[in-house]
Amino acid sequence: MLVVGSGGREHTLVRCLLASPARPRVLCAPGNAGIAQDATCVPVAVEDVAGLVALAQREQVEFVVVGPEVPLSLGLANQLLAAGLPVYGPTADGARLEASKTFTKQLLLKYRIPTAAAGFFSEVAPALAYLRARPVPIVIKADGLAAGKGVIVAQTAAEAEAAVRDMLDGGKFGSAGRLILIEDCLVGEETSLLVVVSGRDYVILPTAQDHKRVGDGDTGPNTGGMGTYSPAEVVTPALLARIDREIVAPSVAAIAAEGMAFCGTLFIGLMLTADGPRVIEYNTRFGDPETQVVLPRLETDLLALLWAAARGQLAGFPLAVRPEHSLCVVIAARGYPDAYPKGDVLTLPPALPPGVTIYHAGTARNAAGQLVTHGGRVLGVTALAPTLAQAAALAYAACDAVQCASKYFRRDIGARQLNRR
Repeated sequence: MLVVGSGGREHTLVRCLLASPARPRVLCAPGNAGIAQDATCVPVAVEDVAGLVALAQREQVEFVVVGPEVPLSLGLANQLLAAGLPVYGPTADGARLEASKTFTKQLLLKYRIPTAAAGFFSEVAPALAYLRARPVPIVIKADGLAAGKGVIVAQTAAEAEAAVRDMLDGGKFGSAGRLILIEDCLVGEETSLLVVVSGRDYVILPTAQDHKRVGDGDTGPNTGGMGTYSPAEVVTPALLARIDREIVAPSVAAIAAEGMAFCGTLFIGLMLTADGPRVIEYNTRFGDPETQVVLPRLETDLLALLWAAARGQLAGFPLAVRPEHSLCVVIAARGYPDAYPKGDVLTLPPALPPGVTIYHAGTARNAAGQLVTHGGRVLGVTALAPTLAQAAALAYAACDAVQCASKYFRRDIGARQLNRR
């Protein structure tokens, strides 16, 4: 097998695939220092589509699982399929559901899937005119991929106008921000749903909620995610059935109706409003760090599940889920999501208690062979326990045991659910 990517999501995928009774040999490109302890890492960049296909052919890979969104949007799945290689991850047309927020919003509106009202703009003047007719807070999104940072929730009209000018005139997100989406701000609790999709068939994975803002109390700028937990108890069985009926099933049907032969993960970002669940966004791959809490809760063989999807055999696939709660705390480099140091030496605890796993996200080895930081999000510390409070205690004890000069993490992951109780 070949897993494409280098983050905490990919480390989780590697670990879970290696646990399969099929006992696969797993390669990862490019991987990171933690993944290299579990699988063979090959230094091929995720953007190097031709290099990844050549690697898969050279190593006689029988199945490819693509982690991040960039290679999917570049057509990696198309090229692998053209070479006769089975792949889990959508082709470029399906990946457009994440690569273009306006494309997704137009699909949601066309098929009347519950979502926020919105407008689409490529010029400043009409965008500002639209803003002045809408209430604040309001959301401004760069159309393209911006590493999870292309969304501004403006609390005031001045902040919203500045965001519009930054994107359309200032080039804040480069080509990703040449077209923007302005949408009404949905109010409620946000939650995430990962759905394994194969054509018109799908399997809903356990629910999760994440913390996107960098600071305690959900303060500061948005990030790729500072921590998460599963299950999200706010999504009751009755609400999940409603989400399936009103959002998941219509989404899968709409994608198929648009002619996309989608095989991969449809990550549905949801806002649970007073008027019911609404779609915030689609992603077309496993979430990060949601993967770090969802996959460890599966009793089902992950390899069998993804293989069934890739082979068009997902209909009726049984999913078994462990009853434990899981919680992941992201250890970041101080300064993330803006400027942050790289190369700080990391010292991990020599032993971890049962139920605790450290997934590497942004790590490498320096010239002396020491483990060092190599990204904004560095580690994902995940704990599995009978209760969420126990999982939080285990995860935070492990976080405190990690030594690093630039170590930073939130102290309140899971607080929303714990406080509700």
